[in-house]
Amino acid sequence: MSSALSLNRSAALASIGVAVLLVGLKAWAAWSTGSTAMLGSLADTVLDLVASVATLAGVWVAAQPDDENHRFGHGKAEALAAMFQVVLISISALSLAARAIEQWLGGARPAEAEGGIAVSLAAMAATFALLAWQRHVIRRTGSLAISTDHVHYQSDLLLNLAVIAALALDQYAGISGADPAFGLAIAAWLGWGAWGASQQAIEQLMDHEWPEDKKQRFLEVVARHPELKGLHDLRTRTSGNRDFVQFHVAVDPHMTVRAAHDVMDEIEDKLLAEFPGIEILIHPDPEGLVNETGLAAQDLLAEREAAHERGG
Repeated sequence: MSSALSLNRSAALASIGVAVLLVGLKAWAAWSTGSTAMLGSLADTVLDLVASVATLAGVWVAAQPDDENHRFGHGKAEALAAMFQVVLISISALSLAARAIEQWLGGARPAEAEGGIAVSLAAMAATFALLAWQRHVIRRTGSLAISTDHVHYQSDLLLNLAVIAALALDQYAGISGADPAFGLAIAAWLGWGAWGASQQAIEQLMDHEWPEDKKQRFLEVVARHPELKGLHDLRTRTSGNRDFVQFHVAVDPHMTVRAAHDVMDEIEDKLLAEFPGIEILIHPDPEGLVNETGLAAQDLLAEREAAHERGG
């Protein structure tokens, strides 16, 4: 088992363990207090558990080696797992909002606050420990599925604070609408989190190009090779924790096939030193020959040099 897979798997299993613990605690607290905010926290944690199982499946599938039917690997399984989590978060937000509105209209109030507050504090302590381990794993592996899970558990900290505030205001300050109000606020927070978490997953599934700063770093490394006469039709994408890039380069038209091949190997070595693990596909063209049109035909090395000259 690879180091990355072991780390991702450990983070997913830790997430499942914390979710199981919190489901038990919050189920008792929701039953004993009758709090909508606590019920919302329980619903979110139940979905955390389901999402964590999906995360474990996603990182396991994504780590599988290339095969005959998946020549680019299985990295998008992480994006699919992340989108599954987004759907669950959205369902949780809608259900909680409906429950909060029902309680607000009905005028129901929590029975007591102490147990709910104690459970929320315990949940925050467990979540802090999980987040610390997830941050370590994300730094080492860059896993999208673990990153999405991390965002979800970060929101849990605020969610538990909201539960404590709702119970305290209702029971000790006598503000009867505090519990459903905080329930609605938690629902809105979950919905916003679902929207944000979906963006990176959608970008991977849609083969979105790399960020511009990453592209510029890539072109900077390519430009160091004196044999290159130009570069066009640069295409980039990310799948899981693997990056893919392909491009056309212009070389001396009188260069032999073997010499051109050696130049391509040298370029790949330099790029791999700066971008470890990247998948590279280079197509050499004789200088002056560009069959593409539009954006694909633009010489990015020439544009980069011109921009540097304008900048002084």
